[in-house]
Amino acid sequence: MTRPSHDSGPEHLVRAARAAGVTDERLLRALCAIPRTAFVPASHRAVAYVDVPVPIDHGQVTTQPSLVAMMVAALGLSGDEHVLEIGSGYGFQTALLARLAASVVGVERWPDMAERARANLAAQGIENAEVVLGDGTLGMADRAPYDAVVVSAAFPRVPPPLIEQLRAGGRLVQPIGPGGQDLVQLYARTPRGLVRRRSVVPAHFVRLYGEHGYPPPAAPFEGRELT
Repeated sequence: MTRPSHDSGPEHLVRAARAAGVTDERLLRALCAIPRTAFVPASHRAVAYVDVPVPIDHGQVTTQPSLVAMMVAALGLSGDEHVLEIGSGYGFQTALLARLAASVVGVERWPDMAERARANLAAQGIENAEVVLGDGTLGMADRAPYDAVVVSAAFPRVPPPLIEQLRAGGRLVQPIGPGGQDLVQLYARTPRGLVRRRSVVPAHFVRLYGEHGYPPPAAPFEGRELT
């Protein structure tokens, strides 16, 4: 089967999202309106509208667009929400959330990636989303509370700060697992605490690093002489 090139357009991603079970028309329109070519490295623009992950910096990959759509759809956004995103990457999911919610705070652990996401969002004229540098497992307490939280990396548990920063009645989506063999879960915060509502989809995610996640990998030894 021949893969469509970037000239084929975003309707391919819309069809992939529909095939994955996404029915939210607001979300599908947003997916069509946001140019994924603006949120992938130049070397991979030819496959921007193919429903596959794309390699980015630091050994990371973007989330497959249909999977992004499934996770965002699970949040059930109506347009009035204040959303926290953990793991902004190049900003594609951030842009999608910004089309569907009132405001978005993205937390990214890599300084150059955060700067790239900011530039990409600014180039698209998106003003209701900000990307901040930080430990995603700590959330962003000074912008809380949030109506919805989406986590784009895997860990066996939901980090406690993310639960604390979620408004009562709010929804949270996170891949639960060791990283690489995970199950995306939808949760809601209730008076009894965080309650799992349903499983969304099996998936393969990078690991969630931070104080309430996996310890960050040690920096590679660069051959400097120790003193």
